[in-house]
Amino acid sequence: MALDDSIREMFAMIELEIRRLRHDRTEIYTRAVQPILWLGVFGTIMGRVNAIPTGGLPYIDYITPGVLLQSTIFVSVFYGLTIVWERETGILKRLLVAPTSIYATVIGRSVASGVRAVVQALIIFPVAILLGVKFIANPFYIAAAFLILFLVSGGFAAISILVASIMKTRERFMGLGQALIMPLFFASNALYPIDMMPSALQLFAVLNPLTYAVDAIRGLMISGELGNILVDVLAILAFDLVVFALASLSFRKIIE
Repeated sequence: MALDDSIREMFAMIELEIRRLRHDRTEIYTRAVQPILWLGVFGTIMGRVNAIPTGGLPYIDYITPGVLLQSTIFVSVFYGLTIVWERETGILKRLLVAPTSIYATVIGRSVASGVRAVVQALIIFPVAILLGVKFIANPFYIAAAFLILFLVSGGFAAISILVASIMKTRERFMGLGQALIMPLFFASNALYPIDMMPSALQLFAVLNPLTYAVDAIRGLMISGELGNILVDVLAILAFDLVVFALASLSFRKIIE
């Protein structure tokens, strides 16, 4: 399959996702409630305790990048439910017998999920400002942060496709999705510095892609500290490449 055909197919997936969002925004709005509560309740209360070292940042500012990521990967991880539904209805089988590249299909669907995740973040972003979060007033930094969020969300959408190839029912998929998101969230630097964790958990945090995503977005949006930005971006790109390859290899198993 030619490269231009693959790119065309990926953009078609993105267009389809945008159309879905235009016709039904309910899911995006309802899923924004939890991260807003994280900021408005947890962030405010813990900020008064002053028990967590944040490098001089207000606690609600410190956790905002992690909360943005948690909400968007939640959208991405559960994107696989669409794949399971399409499998049950037979739509996916017809898609796979079409003369299209599996890699283009997987990457296109993952990127489309990234679009949905960014829309989710765009809803939470102004609410965070209203709650008093002080973002760096640099549009290029903010745009770069959303680009990183988009890349990470695409990677987690690929994980959801991989999970959908193993868990063939929606009930099993939802259970595994919940079990995946929260440990990654808590075993990262989203809510507290890594050096506060036990040694074993620190090792897991170093291998956790969310750690690098939170560090990059916090630097771009909140602290302005960009000394590790290159390492963070390379780690995120490596994560995406690995999960895109694994999801593509397992995609055909969804209909078996």
